[in-house]
Amino acid sequence: MARVLVIDDDDMIREVAGLSLSLLGGHEVVEASGGLAGVEAARSAPPDAILLDVMMPDLDGPGTLALLQADPVTTVVPVVFLTAKVLRAEVERLQALGARGVIAKPFDPVALAPELGRLLGW
Repeated sequence: MARVLVIDDDDMIREVAGLSLSLLGGHEVVEASGGLAGVEAARSAPPDAILLDVMMPDLDGPGTLALLQADPVTTVVPVVFLTAKVLRAEVERLQALGARGVIAKPFDPVALAPELGRLLGW
């Protein structure tokens, strides 16, 4: 069982992802409603992985990823982005920033945990 931090400003996305990852994937899920809160949560108790929304009002996904990568406590935590923009150029841009992968929104709740596991090699 892994500990997964879900960072997304959309309450429904966090709820569905959390239920999917916990009930179907057997993971412990921690939620944060924005980039800054997510960075703080990751620093205080580093998760095994982070599922990170790209577009958020307080700090976007790439900005959040940069802060996580700059911190020695969280730099090794793998990050997978969640986004509705899954054109190849956007996926490649996000992966070039250091993301382990990209999962398209809306996602299939039944497939979320297996897809996260596949991207992270679990």
